[in-house]
Amino acid sequence: MDAPSTTQVQQVREITRIERIGAHSHIRGLGLNDSLEARNVSQGMVGQLKARRAAGLILEMIKEGKIAGRALLIAGQPGTGKTAIAMGIAQALGSDTPFTAMSGSEIFSLEMSKTEALTQAFRRSIGVRIKEEAEFIEGEVVEIQIDRPATGAGAKIGKMTLKTTEMETIYDLGQKMIEALTKEKVQAGDVIAIDKASGKISRLGRSFTRAKDYDAMGPQTKFVQCPEGELQKRKEVVHTVTLHEIDVINSRSQGFLALFSGDTGEIKSEVREQINDKVAEWREEGKAEIVPGVLFIDEVHMLDIECFSFLNRALESDMAPILIMATNRGITKIRGTNQQSPHGIPIDLLDRLLIITTKPYEADEIKQILKIR
Repeated sequence: MDAPSTTQVQQVREITRIERIGAHSHIRGLGLNDSLEARNVSQGMVGQLKARRAAGLILEMIKEGKIAGRALLIAGQPGTGKTAIAMGIAQALGSDTPFTAMSGSEIFSLEMSKTEALTQAFRRSIGVRIKEEAEFIEGEVVEIQIDRPATGAGAKIGKMTLKTTEMETIYDLGQKMIEALTKEKVQAGDVIAIDKASGKISRLGRSFTRAKDYDAMGPQTKFVQCPEGELQKRKEVVHTVTLHEIDVINSRSQGFLALFSGDTGEIKSEVREQINDKVAEWREEGKAEIVPGVLFIDEVHMLDIECFSFLNRALESDMAPILIMATNRGITKIRGTNQQSPHGIPIDLLDRLLIITTKPYEADEIKQILKIR
């Protein structure tokens, strides 16, 4: 009877490690060389040399901050790599650059108004890097003593000796610290860091001086040097959150739980204004910096005239992400009007767009893509 259960456990363990592979998960950048020429196959990108070179030039403009008030339109037939180029730009901007992808038709299926949906998408694509100083206690555990009362009831008490290369201190442990230490399975010889504000304990590894103590160490054991200097240290911690997450946390009575339930509803404009003021204040104090991300709207011809006028206005704000749109239509009606226009986008918005065209792939290139995938 035992055999099947063990195999099941094994399977479950394997499953947690599977990374989902999407249609564009192999793309790591635009695949350009230093002079912005596109390599034929690079960073998961194949072919589309002209389009990728154009995207590279625009990427340089973005990095130099010269793209304000403009947006990017990628136009081409279905399956010519429009999303791939948008992903490539987002990846090339850096790993913690927020990237939001949405489809033009999504806006009509949500329970909130179209402009609210667009505003949320915009704010999802703007990151805020918040710097703060935290106090840490960092040292190597010399010994831990935890005494349980003889009766079995009552609180546990304990002592822990921590040392650095220069000093050694004995700390009295309270109930919470003891629980945290046992949960982290901290033993003598571990190097740990304790965040003073939250009381969170993180194990940094085993000390090199204890490397010879055990023969039966797992391969995943990491050895670190014993910390130097004082036991208490100040460290700078950097968090990156998106403006939308800050909105959600501040907008509802249930606070950050709304982030997990996904049901955020409409967020009042007063909340957003307050948050903008606060973020601007942090920027002046040097506590935070803005990381403009990428908002990618696929099938942009599905948006209607109200959405387009909103986008036109939103591009001008100082908190605008880099907007990339994609469409596969030629001259077609603007939704909500009787006017025909290229790509189904109003002329006044088209004037602000830098347009990249993509060409269908050759047979060899398709083989190459399948090989990479």
